[in-house]
Amino acid sequence: MLDVAVIEEPAAAEASLDPIRSRILAALAEPGSAAMLAGRLGLPRQKVNYHLKELERHGLVELAEERRKGNVTERVYRATAASYVISPAVLGAVSPDPSRSPDQLSARWLLALGSRLVQEVGTLLTGGARARRRVATFGIDAQVRFASAADRTAFADELAQAVAVLVSRYHDESAPAGRTHRVVAGLHQIPATAPGADTAPESGPENAR
Repeated sequence: MLDVAVIEEPAAAEASLDPIRSRILAALAEPGSAAMLAGRLGLPRQKVNYHLKELERHGLVELAEERRKGNVTERVYRATAASYVISPAVLGAVSPDPSRSPDQLSARWLLALGSRLVQEVGTLLTGGARARRRVATFGIDAQVRFASAADRTAFADELAQAVAVLVSRYHDESAPAGRTHRVVAGLHQIPATAPGADTAPESGPENAR
């Protein structure tokens, strides 16, 4: 079972978003048959069996084993991944495109960058899985609490300068065997999650730092 699988086909995305099928996917973190799932989820066995076939057709579940019980063969399924991400590629021409309106201070542009990240890394993961090769990536996740908007602006400026220096130092356009990589750095407020907390973002225009 994969840790994360990327859904790139519209039909598969539609199948995964069905409420019953998403419950079945979650339940199949532990392998189970249609009868076992029906008991776990409180659903008719025939309905579970129908949804299992649809999920299998789209590669979201797979046959784990077959068990012989008397004159009946019980098919035991498992989810193909512990979790799933739907690629923006599913949206086709209306998927976010960072090249349409690049603006470092726009939250919508940052979202478009994130969408492209999911799409490109998802494509790499799919190809790597088929070739049985590991995808070489690197990620940083950090939190910083700014005392003021001025500090946030200064941090963003220094971050941009540091990335520009590193890119200038290591970029080699003439390298015959080189491979182009994408570097994405973003900064955004973390939405409040505590009960009763104010979930609204900091006031001000969208493109304010």
